[in-house]
Amino acid sequence: MAPLTNIDSVQKGARAIEVEKVASLDVGNVPKDLNATLTGEEKKIVKRATLKTDWRLVPILGACYSISAIDRINISAARIAGMDIELAFRIGDRYSIALLVFFITYFIFEIPSNVVLRKIGAANWLSFLCMSWGLVTFGAGFAKKWTDIVVCRLLLGLFEAGFFPGSVYLISCWYTRFEVQKRLAAFYSINVLANGFGSILAYGCMQLSGKNGWLGWRWIFIINGAMTMCLAVLGRILIVDFPDKVLRSRYPFLKPAEVQSIQAKLERDRRDAEYDELTMSKFLSACARWELWVFAMKFFAVTTIVYALAFFIPIILQGMGYSVGMTFLLSAPPAVAAVPWIMFCSWAADKWHLRSPFIILQCILGIVGLMIVAYAKGNGARYFGIFMGLAGANANIPTALAWQANNIRGQSLRMVASGLQVGFGAIGGIYASTVFMQKEAPTYRTGLWAVTGAQLYLIVSTLAMVFYYWRQNKKADRGEVVLEGMENFRYTY
Repeated sequence: MAPLTNIDSVQKGARAIEVEKVASLDVGNVPKDLNATLTGEEKKIVKRATLKTDWRLVPILGACYSISAIDRINISAARIAGMDIELAFRIGDRYSIALLVFFITYFIFEIPSNVVLRKIGAANWLSFLCMSWGLVTFGAGFAKKWTDIVVCRLLLGLFEAGFFPGSVYLISCWYTRFEVQKRLAAFYSINVLANGFGSILAYGCMQLSGKNGWLGWRWIFIINGAMTMCLAVLGRILIVDFPDKVLRSRYPFLKPAEVQSIQAKLERDRRDAEYDELTMSKFLSACARWELWVFAMKFFAVTTIVYALAFFIPIILQGMGYSVGMTFLLSAPPAVAAVPWIMFCSWAADKWHLRSPFIILQCILGIVGLMIVAYAKGNGARYFGIFMGLAGANANIPTALAWQANNIRGQSLRMVASGLQVGFGAIGGIYASTVFMQKEAPTYRTGLWAVTGAQLYLIVSTLAMVFYYWRQNKKADRGEVVLEGMENFRYTY
């Protein structure tokens, strides 16, 4: 047995030496000649490292985010599963208040969470957030009055605030500008798909109504909360850290040469593989960039239609005369059908290095869907409008995120930008939850028009940004300006 022990020790020692050589991997370790053509072997290493990252990073982040979205919007399912009556949510605008308060804490803690994420590690922080909102969701199942749900929604916003911007920040730090939208789309599509089946899960939970003396809505919260906590444990094991920190983990999923190939790829693309710490001066400088505020407002417009459809589709379907069971079943197909469209648009956008045409196309698709829902006479036509609305709305999420990520450099700037952009998505949720007024149920035409107005703003602001980026690129071509502090950098539009 002794020889085997010695061999094992030697192997462990060699591995430790190999890791130590690149544990502090930074730009200094990346090959200097970044414009050199890669050899066949180097291309294989990059491809293998990227594929490993795809399978290790995207699925677990997508799964955790999907359960967060289910926990966030399952209040609409709970409402028609008995909560409306038991906790008197039919009185006044109590339901809209419960929807709205979530986004207050959600907005406030976006950027601070990204700062913590970088300091304590992605796996530690993101899994902690997941466990925390799982406990809150579980606790909502034991609410005694409607204000208990409001408090739970405030806490839910607090803990969910950091997960989406943190995931976007983490993904954008692993991929080049024209790899990132496909990955963001896959990450987000898992959420869309899960939300579609989440309605069926909610219906299954409702069948437990009466068990232990609880109505079905309580079981929705209890079961979803328990599932979330289990997934948080899995997330702690599988979520990986940033490229410059991944080799410091106990069991790195990439070899040192593969990590180096990823960082070299990022350096060739945008020269920001090295982490630059966020300081107050950098934070204020980032906040002074007007483009970030434009992208934040764009994301606000995108999320108005996403949240409006998520919160009110079950109620609109029930208003068409369908039973509770059929309402849940009919909520799933539009979400599932949206996924291929999301992936196709993102693949095409990355392939053709374009963002704005897809944003405008998807806005038009969403507007047409909303108008069909608002004014069509037959239930079949209105249901088709839901398909169109969901496809256009959800496909714009990864497109808007990728467009901003393409046009900025520096990890500290990326940290602030992703938090600010997603934070304004919370304002979109506030907007969507207030413009759909209970007195207009089940048509909600004012709400549908208010959301349509946001889509029209998105189209106009997109055209304005296209003109600005086109003009800046022309100036750079003439040698008049250096964009984002990097020679040969050009804005994507």
